[in-house]
Amino acid sequence: MLNEEAKKTMLRKIPHGLYICGVRDGEEMNGFTASWLMQSSFNPPLIVNCVRQDSGSHAMIKKTGIFAISFLENGQKDLAAQFFKPKSRVGNKFEEVEFYEGEETGCPIIKDSLGYVECKVVGMVEEGDHTVFVSQVIGAGIHREGEPLLLETTGWNYGG
Repeated sequence: MLNEEAKKTMLRKIPHGLYICGVRDGEEMNGFTASWLMQSSFNPPLIVNCVRQDSGSHAMIKKTGIFAISFLENGQKDLAAQFFKPKSRVGNKFEEVEFYEGEETGCPIIKDSLGYVECKVVGMVEEGDHTVFVSQVIGAGIHREGEPLLLETTGWNYGG
């Protein structure tokens, strides 16, 4: 029998960074705070990005097959918080955030971030309440040096 409290406690001990995932479908852009992200291959360079299936951004990634990940710096907790709420409730999340469109995908990239990767989806697994998007890194850039923002340093939990 699964001990629910032990499961929740242990799954929350998996370390996660916090990122802003920028998506685009035609003229429509959105972004969300992502934390279930990891590198999964060197050659070709692949990452895994897990996205909630009931989100508008999920639908955009599934339709277009592209996204960009902006890497947040330790201390950018407030910026991460801006992208937690659904676009349907808060409107344009990029209104007060300086960004530019990625060369490879056209997806929004946060200017005040450590850097970014642009990705093209090459596979997906739709199980549970998140889709695992396996994606090839097709573009990357560095804005500055710094330590990444980690979920555990914010005091927030997303998991369990």
